[in-house]
Amino acid sequence: MENSKKLVVYYSYTGHTKMIAKRIEEKLGCDILEIKPIIPYSTNYQTVVNKEQNNESSNKTPQIEKIDKDLKKYDEIIIGSPVWWYTIAPVIRTFLKQNDLSGKTIKPFATNAGWLGQTFKEIKKLCPNSNVKEGMNIVFTEDYNKNELVTPIDEIDNWILD
Repeated sequence: MENSKKLVVYYSYTGHTKMIAKRIEEKLGCDILEIKPIIPYSTNYQTVVNKEQNNESSNKTPQIEKIDKDLKKYDEIIIGSPVWWYTIAPVIRTFLKQNDLSGKTIKPFATNAGWLGQTFKEIKKLCPNSNVKEGMNIVFTEDYNKNELVTPIDEIDNWILD
């Protein structure tokens, strides 16, 4: 939709964040943008955990692929990230640091297995001139191979449509 004023921006490692981003896209009929690292993360979760934890991940900003959306045309940016080490995934941090979202409404959501940490506080810190709305904490079961939500789907839908 060329005249859409809302954009879903997300990064997904296991597919959970993508699942929610796609649901938002369907419910709102808005545009969507997947953020991808230039150097893909290992598919072995333990390898990623060990590498990131050893690299002070709270400040890490890996290079991301060029985005193909003109962010100026959107009033609201819905940002989705898995929770990594109690905060946003490093590629989402890169996106927020590289793009000026001043004056925009930011509506964050996070997918995790129950450890939200500083996720929404960091988004707010990285978007100081934006209207950052209350975030939606979306919890999945601890078995990452299953797409089982703990958060009721109607709560998610109510947040999407709010």
